Amino acid sequence: MALLITDDCINCDVCEPECPNEAISMGEDHYLIDPNKCTECVGHYDEPQCQQVCPVSCIPFNPEWRETREELQAKYERLMREKKAAA
Repeated sequence: MALLITDDCINCDVCEPECPNEAISMGEDHYLIDPNKCTECVGHYDEPQCQQVCPVSCIPFNPEWRETREELQAKYERLMREKKAAA
């Protein structure tokens, strides 16, 4: 699953720089997570870093975006290839 940021977000700005995949950006009202870039930090860390730093615990798993650990790993590897190719 990718993660999502709920309406409880207080726009404290701590999650965005913690995301190793740059999946978090400011939306119209609060921060958003791009599920195409979110790997739940698989490939980078043992736990999602945004969840660890969020002071209001508003970053649950997105039930509408289900992925296995293997799928998350494959997404991580794809993102790293794309990042390397763009460099």
